[in-house]
Amino acid sequence: MTQPIECSFLTPFDGSFDLKKVPTKPPKDVPSKSECKELLAKEVAQLRDYQRVLYAKDHHAVLCVFQAMDAAGKDSTIRAVFSGVNPAGFQVHSFKRPSTNELDHDFLWRTTKALPERGRIGVFNRSYYEEVLVVKVHPEILDSQRLPDRPKLSQLFADRYESIRDHEKHLARNGLVILKFWLNVSKDEQARRFLSRLDDPKKNWKFESGDVRERGYWDKYMKAYEEAISETSRDHAPWYAIPANDKSYMRWQVARILRKTLEQLDLKFPEVDPADREQFAGFHKQLTRELD
Repeated sequence: MTQPIECSFLTPFDGSFDLKKVPTKPPKDVPSKSECKELLAKEVAQLRDYQRVLYAKDHHAVLCVFQAMDAAGKDSTIRAVFSGVNPAGFQVHSFKRPSTNELDHDFLWRTTKALPERGRIGVFNRSYYEEVLVVKVHPEILDSQRLPDRPKLSQLFADRYESIRDHEKHLARNGLVILKFWLNVSKDEQARRFLSRLDDPKKNWKFESGDVRERGYWDKYMKAYEEAISETSRDHAPWYAIPANDKSYMRWQVARILRKTLEQLDLKFPEVDPADREQFAGFHKQLTRELD
């Protein structure tokens, strides 16, 4: 298994995650916006190279989970960080409201069948964590899930945290590298971004009235995030709480953490079997004659 990347954004594994200690703004004296973009471009180039070898070696898979409040920048971060990777070895799944078919299965089913194959990088834009976030803020959603012998809410969410921990541990044991990013945007910055969507006709399509309604539950969402991260951040499936008020800095940090994680895999192109290599000279001569 890979080791978590030691940085100020790595959340603790002992259940002591404290939301009050997590910044929404980058540290002081960070690179400028233009410098962050240049640093991101360097990370993107390295990710492109690592992905090629990951795909060729075909042993590990990588899963990046993105969770955040609306307008934190999930979509744009995914676009920016993975802009250089080969689509043949990359996949993104965005999880919205569960379908009727999905509700006929357990809460991990719809994301489990979307997990990346060996050699591929997968991204979850929202994930199974919605079941301990939005469902915790709006427990009435459980009525549509038709759960048999539904326990009290406290026990139900404790059981779901346990299921998530067991699920991620099983996946990590079987070669899935799991990175979870919480893009931590402030309430004021979210308001500014909503206003930008309202003021710019090209961004109007992004705005939904429900987004503003959900702001009324901000404190409940923050408590749900704090509990979910405390319950599920582990060394084999770490959470990184990335300050999201500065998008350029945020994207660079996500790319940097991913790149440093891939470095630990010591990725190398597969070696050709010696018996096959002995035949290369003959194939080379044959193909050369065909071109003469």
